[in-house]
Amino acid sequence: MENFAFNVLKTCAQTGARLGVLHTPHGDIHTPAYMPVGTAATVKAMTPRELIEIGAEIILSNTYHLHLRPGEELIREAGGLHSFMAWPRPILTDSGGFQVFSLAGIRKIREEGVTFQSHLDGSRRFISPEVSMDIQHALGSDIMMAFDVCTAYPCDHDTAQAAMERTHRWAARCKTHHEQTPTRDTQALFGIVQGAFFGDLRVESAKALAEMDFPGYGIGGLSVGEPKPIMYEMLETIMPHMPMGKPRYLMGVGSPDCLVEGVLRGVDMFDCVLATRIARNGTCFTKNGRLVIKNATYAHDFRPIDEDCDCYACQNFTRAYVRHLFKAGEITGARLASIHNLRFLLRLMEDVRAAIAEDRFGDFRKAFFERYDMSRNF
Repeated sequence: MENFAFNVLKTCAQTGARLGVLHTPHGDIHTPAYMPVGTAATVKAMTPRELIEIGAEIILSNTYHLHLRPGEELIREAGGLHSFMAWPRPILTDSGGFQVFSLAGIRKIREEGVTFQSHLDGSRRFISPEVSMDIQHALGSDIMMAFDVCTAYPCDHDTAQAAMERTHRWAARCKTHHEQTPTRDTQALFGIVQGAFFGDLRVESAKALAEMDFPGYGIGGLSVGEPKPIMYEMLETIMPHMPMGKPRYLMGVGSPDCLVEGVLRGVDMFDCVLATRIARNGTCFTKNGRLVIKNATYAHDFRPIDEDCDCYACQNFTRAYVRHLFKAGEITGARLASIHNLRFLLRLMEDVRAAIAEDRFGDFRKAFFERYDMSRNF
C-alpha cells in the first residue's frame, strides 16, 4: 500500500525483540508501541493536546460504541473521526467483534453476521463483516480491524475451531469489501488471528491469515481471563508463523509486565483500557508495581506518585495532594492519575525501544522485574 509501510529497523541481539516504524497517512508510529484507548472518540479524562504532550502517537477507538452513539454518519458529516475529535495523529478502530462477544445473552451469531441488542436502549442491531467495514470507512481510521469471532476462556476445541474458521471467512469478506471502496489506499485493514488457547488452531489461523496478505495482524482472543503463562505460550507458538515484515498487534493487553513480556515474544503494538480505568479508581502504575493512592498511608506522603516519572502530575503534585483530590471527590484527581498512568506506559515503551536499539533488552527486562513487585500487579 502506498500510504502504509512497516519497517523493522532492528532486532535485539540479546532477545530478538523488534524495533520498527509504521508509516500511516496521519504520521509515523514507532514500535513497540502502546495505544491509549479512546473508546467513544475520547481517551477518558484526557484532551488531544495532553495526549500529544505525553507522547501518544496513535490512539484506538471502537466501531461498536461509535456506531451506537453518535453514529458513523454524523462522524462522516463532521469530516471523519480525526476532525470530529480533533486528533491529528493516527487512529486504529477495533471492529466491534470483542464488544459483540461480551454481549453474550443478548446477541446471536450467524454466518451472515451478528444480531444483538444495544446496551444503551435495547434496540435490535446487526453487524456483519461488510457493515463493520462500512462503519470504519465512515469513521476514516488509519487502521481498521477485520470483524472476528472471539471465544471465552475456557472453551473446548470444537468451539474454538468453529469460531476460528468463521473468523477466517469473515476476514476474507472484510478484505473483499474493503478493496472495493475508495478508501482502500488510505485505510489499512488488519486481519485477526484467533484459535483460543489451542496451539494447533493458533498456528492454523496465523498461516491462513498470512496467506490473505493483510498489511498487519491483530492477535485476538487473549487476555480474556486466562492465566498469563497461557497467553505467553500462545504468543510463542504463533510468532514463527507470523509474517516478519508486518506489524503484530496484541489486542487488549496493557499492564506493564505484559507489555515487556509481549515485546520479548515479538509483539509490536498493544492497547488496553486498564491505564485510564484504574486511574479513575485511584490506582497508579509505578516502577515498583501498583500504588493505590486513596490508601491512608499516603495522607502525609509528599513524594510524587512515582519519583522517576516525568509526567505533569509527578512533576508538580504529591501523593498526599492527589489522595486528597480523590477523597474530596474532585475530578482533577482522576485526571492527574490518568495523565500519569498513560505517560508511565508510553515512557515504558520509549525505554523498551531504546533498550532494543542498544541490544540490551534482555538486561532491561531483568532489571524491570527485579524492581517490579508482581504481588502488586493487576
